[in-house]
Amino acid sequence: MGRALLERDRELDALRSAARDAARGRGRVVLLLGEAGIGKSTLVHALRADPPAGVRVLLGSCDAMSTPRPLGPLRDLAAEVGPRLGQALRSGDREEVFEALRDELSGAPATVLVVEDAQWADEATLDALRFLARRIEHLPAALVITYRDELERDHPLSRLLGDLGHGDQVDRIAPRRLSPAAIGELTAGSGLDVDRVAALTEGNPYFVSELVASADEAGVPPTVVDAVTGRLRRLDPASQEHVEQLAVVPSAVDLDLLGRLVPGGTGALRAAEEGGLLVVQPDGVRFRHELTRRAVVDGLPASRRIELERRVLAALLETGGVDSARLVHHALAAGEVDVVVEWAPRAARDAAASGAHRQAAAHFRVVRDHAGRYSPAERADLLEEYAIEAYTVGFAGEALAPQSEAIALRRDLGDAHRLGASLRWMSRFQWFAGNRAEAEAAAAEASAVLVDAGDPSLYAMALSNEAQLALLAHDTPRALELSGRAIDIARETGAAGVLSHALNNHGTALMFLADDDGMGELVEAIEVALAVDDIENAARASVNLVWGLLDQYRLDLAEHHLARALEISERAEFIGFVTYQQMEQARLDLARARWDDALHTLDREIAAPHARCVALTVAGTVAVRRGDGGGDDLLDEARRLADELGELQRRGPVDAARAEAALLRGDLAAARAVARPMFDEADRLDARSLRAELASLLRRAGDEVPVAADDEHPFAVQARGEWRRAADLWHEAGAPYQEAAALAESPDESDLMAALAILDRIEAAPLARAVRATLRERGVRAIPRGPSTLTRANPAGLTARQVEVLRLVAEGRTNAEIADRLVLSVRTVDTHVAAVLAKLGVSTRGEAARMAPDILEQAG
Repeated sequence: MGRALLERDRELDALRSAARDAARGRGRVVLLLGEAGIGKSTLVHALRADPPAGVRVLLGSCDAMSTPRPLGPLRDLAAEVGPRLGQALRSGDREEVFEALRDELSGAPATVLVVEDAQWADEATLDALRFLARRIEHLPAALVITYRDELERDHPLSRLLGDLGHGDQVDRIAPRRLSPAAIGELTAGSGLDVDRVAALTEGNPYFVSELVASADEAGVPPTVVDAVTGRLRRLDPASQEHVEQLAVVPSAVDLDLLGRLVPGGTGALRAAEEGGLLVVQPDGVRFRHELTRRAVVDGLPASRRIELERRVLAALLETGGVDSARLVHHALAAGEVDVVVEWAPRAARDAAASGAHRQAAAHFRVVRDHAGRYSPAERADLLEEYAIEAYTVGFAGEALAPQSEAIALRRDLGDAHRLGASLRWMSRFQWFAGNRAEAEAAAAEASAVLVDAGDPSLYAMALSNEAQLALLAHDTPRALELSGRAIDIARETGAAGVLSHALNNHGTALMFLADDDGMGELVEAIEVALAVDDIENAARASVNLVWGLLDQYRLDLAEHHLARALEISERAEFIGFVTYQQMEQARLDLARARWDDALHTLDREIAAPHARCVALTVAGTVAVRRGDGGGDDLLDEARRLADELGELQRRGPVDAARAEAALLRGDLAAARAVARPMFDEADRLDARSLRAELASLLRRAGDEVPVAADDEHPFAVQARGEWRRAADLWHEAGAPYQEAAALAESPDESDLMAALAILDRIEAAPLARAVRATLRERGVRAIPRGPSTLTRANPAGLTARQVEVLRLVAEGRTNAEIADRLVLSVRTVDTHVAAVLAKLGVSTRGEAARMAPDILEQAG
């Protein structure tokens, strides 16, 4: 093995093993992670130089551009793949790219597809990787994703990595730092002090190699920038200029561009190549490492860098056919405003068409900085497009200002059609931002403007938007009336998007009334939208379908539709809907009593107020049902947020959870005080699922309320006192906690024992304690002890996750450090730590740490 691959046998063997599995038709994902310079690219190039027999290696790289190119690393493959994929990549049609990519990897030979530096990937590329990862098991391919592991928690790549999980088809390779022995081998004959090099580099292979290569009689440079600069200055002046020129291009430089930037082309780069700065290949040139390129750039004076950026920009404009994102990147760096004004709108629209909505929003932000350079009509269109892209990626608050500017311009322009459409969008943005009154005002004005505008489809959309707001306010009769009118108009005009939107509202309203026709309408809404590639409406209908099924506790159906719903939203990067669907997954896990899974789904910072309210409610309910501590605080925060949002669909579930918490504390009066007003409101608004749940809670609190005899919701059956039938319904639904709660109402000791067995199994300690107390009151003696401080397999009643948390607390880790180690949110760790302290009966982390050795020894 060569010097460049010291101490990398294990990692290279793992890569080659994945390649061999691909050749056998067993695809896998390989995550190759680590800090910059740790050797990820070296491993990839070693595999590419000598792949297993029958395997090809395709390599695409993400570029460190201010705004990444849509599908950039995949477009790098265009010359190496079949005509269908090559054409799809050139066109940027995301759906065709996905299908063509799958077809390309389905045939012979087997393929290792490497995407390097995914921390810089655009959203469309991440969507493509997610698409492949979901299907990789059945492809003769290995998908290798390299990335730097110092990612922020809300980084787009972090979400993809979380979605990939730790399944059998996912390998993680993290190259280690070099040992002192390896550093000694690399520095042999250099005259350098091994210990000093080790201290300066901390075993990072790139840093070691740079310091060794740059060492001279003056000793070791103090930084890598100094090391690279020192090597650069040893070149002749012409070679130095060529290297500096190429350094401002954050990607490989093809032969055409190289010829325009470097007189003499590759022949002029021999000295730089021999000096270890550049790698020259038949199709172009690249820096040996991105850190080398960055070191050269960081050493440039600002005036020199601007000059070099302008040369690149001029060369790109000469070539023609270059992608707009690259032009905008260099135009911004060069300060060429005219080029930015011309090309930034194209870059934004290209990104949006490819599904790279974050990148589209970034380009539109640049456009807004120069809004005065466009005509009023152009400016209004560009501002609204910016707002729509911001909303698409979940930043509804960011959409409000540009949309307000667009509406003001449209008022001045006097175009009723465009003004009405803009007002309808503003209504949507305001609602997502949590501003209900403003959303209703914009919706009403949109309908008023469009009623006589001569465009029935736009008017129908405005009606459907008002229906949606009525639906969200649980004004079901008004929602049905408005959406019914919109459906009639949309069918007459053939407006598929409007029809899907209106069917969605009408179907959801029917589901509120427990009418199964609503499910059929929602499925139709999804299919109508997908037929015209209207992903937003398909995603929204999917969210509502799953939500309604969860409310009805038809959990198997909800799980079935949720899987497809997530794929629809993720493929188009509709972050707002993806977040909602993650909340639905958390609700499903809560209903299934998969407590840790529910919390894991919520392990991310959630800004959207409606989704955040759901997250707080789920997390608080988990804490209450497990007795973890902190549940009441989470539910109080959820209630404050629900009050601000002012919608029953938020306030109702929070109050149901608060009433349940009071019941588990044994405070029946508090439970009645919380549940009764909300029950009355749900009854008035005919919110049937919520009404049934609150009726069941009130019965447990000693306040029976009338329940319709024909209401077959499990909560309604339980509220009528039919605990046995309710338990059977909960069992069929797959909701063990609710099944146990129903059995706990039985007068039969055997049913109480059955309830206790379920509650112990799912670690629902507070209700289990109440059942044990009931059994003791009835004189039952042989009551199972359940989890206790004496159970060696579960010391102190801690869950497996809480044992992990205690271990890290004992090590002196902060909650933020524990969150990073366990890949959880700080909020979730806060909850776990509070639960650990409560179960150990201590009030401080220090006390818990002192108890930890004995407990951890028992845990094994």
